[in-house]
Amino acid sequence: MPDFNENQDPAIDASEDVGSNPDPRRPIGEVIAARYGRRVLLGAGAAAAALAASLPEESAAQLAVPRQGGPSTLTFSELRHQMAQTDAVAEGYDRQVVIRWGDPVLPDAPPFDARNVTEAAQARQFGYNCDYLDFFPLPQGSRTADHGLLVVNHEYTNTNLMFPGMGSGREARTRSNGPQTRAETMAHGLSVIEVKREGGSWGYVKESRHNRRITGETPMRIAGPAAGAERMKTSADPTGMRVLGTLNNCAGGNTPWGTVLTGEENFNGYFGGDPAKTPHAEIMRRYGISTDSWYNWWRHQDRFNVEKEPNESFRFGWVVEFDPYDPESIPVKRTALGRFKHEGATHAVSADGRVAFYSGDDERFEFVYKFVTARPWNPNDRAANRDLMDDGILYVGKFHDDGRVEWLPLVFGQGPLTAANGFASQSDVLIETRRAATLLGATPMDRPEDVDTNPVNGRVYVMLTNNNRRTAQQASGANPRARNNHGHILEIIPPGAGTPRVDHAATEARWGIFIAAGKPGVDPGTQYHRAVSDQGWLSCPDNCAFDSKGRIWIATDGAPENAGVADGLYAADTAGYGRALTRLFYQAPTGAEVCGPCFTPDDRTVFLAIQHPGEDPGSTFERPSTRWPDFAEGVPPRPSVIAIVKRDGGAIGD
Repeated sequence: MPDFNENQDPAIDASEDVGSNPDPRRPIGEVIAARYGRRVLLGAGAAAAALAASLPEESAAQLAVPRQGGPSTLTFSELRHQMAQTDAVAEGYDRQVVIRWGDPVLPDAPPFDARNVTEAAQARQFGYNCDYLDFFPLPQGSRTADHGLLVVNHEYTNTNLMFPGMGSGREARTRSNGPQTRAETMAHGLSVIEVKREGGSWGYVKESRHNRRITGETPMRIAGPAAGAERMKTSADPTGMRVLGTLNNCAGGNTPWGTVLTGEENFNGYFGGDPAKTPHAEIMRRYGISTDSWYNWWRHQDRFNVEKEPNESFRFGWVVEFDPYDPESIPVKRTALGRFKHEGATHAVSADGRVAFYSGDDERFEFVYKFVTARPWNPNDRAANRDLMDDGILYVGKFHDDGRVEWLPLVFGQGPLTAANGFASQSDVLIETRRAATLLGATPMDRPEDVDTNPVNGRVYVMLTNNNRRTAQQASGANPRARNNHGHILEIIPPGAGTPRVDHAATEARWGIFIAAGKPGVDPGTQYHRAVSDQGWLSCPDNCAFDSKGRIWIATDGAPENAGVADGLYAADTAGYGRALTRLFYQAPTGAEVCGPCFTPDDRTVFLAIQHPGEDPGSTFERPSTRWPDFAEGVPPRPSVIAIVKRDGGAIGD
């Protein structure tokens, strides 16, 4: 998700990342400093050795050697950093546009008309700013790699690039009229499209019965402990069991039983009015809801006006589950996973069959979470897993100086989560997850975004994009920057990682730094393999994915503002002699970030979501900074999903 800080999106200021945690005790920078101290300054090898010494025996063997040098298993010729109107991919690879904003999804969708974006059209067309991607093979249950369903999140809209005559900057979003706000609402949500690779080229099936649009008004069910709670009830839904739509869908995940999980992230920006005139002013402040709305929706749609519907905002900020194979399935908001700015909802099956779902709360000084189901999943009965995510325990991470991660349970009645602190039930704990986690003493992090599990080594990788609000007093040896502009990646090692008995349900794990981003020799505290090239360093890690060999592919968001290079996709080994030797594979066009890296089962295709191309200062519908990918006069930039394939038909990266 874009940072929306004062140096980035011209249309939105720092109100997105409000830093609303009132008590950011012991942020991750201080913990890193206490753990490693000056040793990180001795170089990446020393840091790896320090980490290895604190890990279980099976982990130490893999971590002690790699930073000493040696070749990467990645064979592509590295790109040079660039800033350009178009994108670039490594030599020997082709980039193919699969689908663009406005392309028809449903059979009755009209063709894209850049100068006439309407509510009715957007409800049937591919939505705006694509983010999380997931590939589900067809037929269902197969390992087919050239035919499947592609699930795509649509995170937010750029009013100034969607409609003519809106100008640029923040003011564009407040100029939208009622019909335009309705069109924007329909441009949110998700798309499901059937895709095929034929003759070496990827395309989508326009008349597929599987194709689906989920929008900001699609009816959804509310499930789990918060379903039916008083604060979930509105005038349109006095039961607190139904809600219209999902908003600001950023990174997501899937389940072992083949359903989609999509995280609602910066929902706060859609609500307007004065929170002080509601009974929930303090709760709204903790989640960043203010009179300074990003959009004009609240002026034209009553449910986004907190003065008229003070409970509507409680119905957002959840993880939503739906079945991509059934276009008639009703999406469900799973409240047991907590309410915060969800980034990611990736799963890992523990040795006992219970399923853990990891997620970050994408804001400075917020937390990392995992939810563990109460019972194992049933691989032989898909229907038996239908409500598995409604019963379990949500945990929040506390990162200790000695290298331990302690997972603290957010359970009503335990510790400070009692009536004395304003919690009357488990639904209260989940609706106010941030406050509950703060009371438990969780570790405030540097914008935790995607959290994903490596299927080969069983470790969990946390993308910490940046934190430019860290004070000088919080600077540390491992990240010795008062302003952590470039971010870093943490590696969490559950018990049994690297063996068939990995325990993702455990309440303790180990942690260490995998990469500290920035340019070596220029930015202090960077940490990579010592052989990283002048083109291989990165800034602002955001999303990640793993190929079948366990190599990490890192997508960035914020590199232009923080490092002067385009956002891109980087890859590195996670073990062996090339561990943390990042290499630049793809770079986005100007204004865009790279999202949702997703591999087909055979590793021969990687799909990428190219979000907000042309989102540069001064960029308008009439005069955008790029017209990617069409480059046609009068057509604005169009967020798109691309497929990258190797020309010789081989696996990506090999």
